Amino acid sequence: MLSTLCPSNKMFAAWRLRNHIRHMTDSALPRQTGRVACKSSSSGVNTVPGEWRGRYSHTARADGRRRNLWGMEMQSSIETMAGSEIDDRGSWPTKQSKILDWLMNDVRDQRFIDNILVELCEKMRAIGVPVGRSTMHFRTLHPQWLGARILWRTGMKEGDIATFSYGVENTPQFLASPINEIFNGATEVRQNLEISHKDELTYPLYKEMHAEGLTDYIAWPIYHTLGKRHIVTFASDAPGGFTDAHITFLKDLLPALTMVTEIRLKNIMARTMLRTYVGPHASEKILAGATTRGSGTTVGAAILICDLRDFTSISDMWPRDDVIELLNGYFDAMVEPIEKHGGEILKFMGDGLLAIFPLSDPEACHNLLISISEAQAAVTALNEENRKNGREVLRYGVGVHVGDVMYGNIGSRTRLDFTVIGPAVNIASRLESLTKQVKRPVLLSKAFVDMAGCQRDMESLGSFPLKGLGEPVDVFAFTAKEKLLEDA
Repeated sequence: MLSTLCPSNKMFAAWRLRNHIRHMTDSALPRQTGRVACKSSSSGVNTVPGEWRGRYSHTARADGRRRNLWGMEMQSSIETMAGSEIDDRGSWPTKQSKILDWLMNDVRDQRFIDNILVELCEKMRAIGVPVGRSTMHFRTLHPQWLGARILWRTGMKEGDIATFSYGVENTPQFLASPINEIFNGATEVRQNLEISHKDELTYPLYKEMHAEGLTDYIAWPIYHTLGKRHIVTFASDAPGGFTDAHITFLKDLLPALTMVTEIRLKNIMARTMLRTYVGPHASEKILAGATTRGSGTTVGAAILICDLRDFTSISDMWPRDDVIELLNGYFDAMVEPIEKHGGEILKFMGDGLLAIFPLSDPEACHNLLISISEAQAAVTALNEENRKNGREVLRYGVGVHVGDVMYGNIGSRTRLDFTVIGPAVNIASRLESLTKQVKRPVLLSKAFVDMAGCQRDMESLGSFPLKGLGEPVDVFAFTAKEKLLEDA
């Protein structure tokens, strides 16, 4: 029979043969008391990042009907389904299972895992598999989040996504959950939720599902490359829970579900890592193929360069951990307003940073000035905390200019940096250095002031020669909420 299958089907048929032999040697597992998804506390749940969120929508079929009309007249018994969608043996070439065939062949253009989970659960209900609730749990790579949970319940047209902070794995809510068991090595957790006395249920989540009318729960690990362990769970809303045939059917989906989710999770992590280290705009360019040395474009931008004062002496005087905490607090104060108002951090340079506001946004210069005002207020608040804790007060210099820059790949043959270069960047850097001489924290070039179209909160300081430039540059101080640099 294997010779009649296409190459992809041969792989699954071979896997199924091996799995079938395993089933023959394993005794049927009873619906035992186990140890689902850890319900997050308000402190542990974060805003969902865009790379995770899919907006689920059914696509219209050729006859004008919507896909969510699949099996509106649900068969209560899987044995009556046309085409034997499920059988007790769990034997399936992909063409014998419409759902498996869909999972392997029809979701390749669907980027978001939550959309796939929603449609998978709807399709299973349509053929009589009584899934009333399902979750997927992923550990990811992110500077703020340990992982994410996708939840689907009957009637939901899009998945609910929650991200969880580092440390959630040590909270009482997580420790008292079946998910903790799977992450600690269990290969299956199953729980009968029809127990008459809910006090017999081990975990709080079991009691919640019992109250919602769910009858059976099962969780399995799904293994990605290099042993990375993630989790999928299903809960039944049918009296008696899942039958053996249901369980076999769900298990048969796991290899395909594993491959489908791994591809997308790696895509999410690649985007996350690139966004973390090079910023959102540069990351999308790199993922789109801008990886050749020298490749790039010329863009007009307002340029901001910022640097801490006396950071070398701070580093020498204070313990390493205190220095890192000070530096991170400073970058939080500076970066959050910049990103909030449309700027992009291109790089951190020790205790400094380089950011641009592309002039494709007509409000770029205005947004840069708002960012500086908010950053100054944030640094002032940070310094008040530093004084209370006996720490060093942070002082900084900011140089701002506007002009055309080359935006692209610079570096060696094997190590590239996606950054900006050009005379405009050099002028912004020279202005930042000048802040120490004139004892003003924020200096702007006349070119930027003219582009901004407003001299309110600007004080002309005259012309200054800048290193590497033939002509002096007219310089302005930004006076909104300005505080003179002390002892600069």
